[in-house]
Amino acid sequence: MDNHRSKHKSIRTEKETSRQHRNELWYRFKKNKGAMLGLFIIVFLVLVALSADFLLDYKTDVIGQNLKERLQSPSLTHLFGTDELGRDLFFRVIYGARFSISIGVISVSIGLITGTFFGAIAGYFGGYIEEVIMRITDIMSAIPSILLAIAIVTALGASTLNLMIAVGVASIPEFVRITRASVLMVRNQEFIEAARALGVKEWKIIISHVLPNALAPIIVQTTLTTGSSIISASGLSFLGLGVPAPAPEWGSLLSAGRKFIRGYAYLTLFPGMAIMFTVLAFNLMGDGLRDVLDPKLKQ
Repeated sequence: MDNHRSKHKSIRTEKETSRQHRNELWYRFKKNKGAMLGLFIIVFLVLVALSADFLLDYKTDVIGQNLKERLQSPSLTHLFGTDELGRDLFFRVIYGARFSISIGVISVSIGLITGTFFGAIAGYFGGYIEEVIMRITDIMSAIPSILLAIAIVTALGASTLNLMIAVGVASIPEFVRITRASVLMVRNQEFIEAARALGVKEWKIIISHVLPNALAPIIVQTTLTTGSSIISASGLSFLGLGVPAPAPEWGSLLSAGRKFIRGYAYLTLFPGMAIMFTVLAFNLMGDGLRDVLDPKLKQ
């Protein structure tokens, strides 16, 4: 009975400590105004992306053509003006948030899962396994990420899914390196040695003990990479290798608007601003998370 109470008390104390730690991190995060601004913008964009289908009719409001109102300047009727086919640019930019954010998040998820898996294996086991994984990573890193993504999209064909795969694969080396470095700092600590001494299986040690204690830099890298992935995806769409028309992905809107940039600069201004503010928001939040999660910066 005493052992049961002691165990229950220990679990409760551990939960309280964990809660206090989370509250402390959140308090420090809130003190960073830039990070809070980034978080606010991201939450707003996600809400816009999730509600786009409820607010707009895709066939009528987003891709429906109205040649009588083509190339209208921004006004109260059309806040961002209209494009060469009479489509409301404001609606297209709003709906484009669905494509750009989902592409950024899913592509980063591909890079995160794959890169964390191989990075953890390389960092934990070392030796020949580490050499093979890191040399492959070096080869991938030697190719500029945008060129690697272009090669993948060209091989697979231009589509939204292939764009996500291409951008995700191009981000794998970053996650492999950051995960390996984090695991190397953790793998020889006493609690890992204790788990090995108790006969815990290697894969359980990696999942339950190593990765949870190596997450901080991975989380920061994920946030920062999401912004760069959105830029990469927009760049590929700008080149005609991304989301096919008439879908209003921000890079595609930029590409379509450049033909009329002399007389109708708003066609590139508003999609460009959407990309800029989204990437800025992820970078601000990433910098804030780095300040919060880096123990060297803890006051």
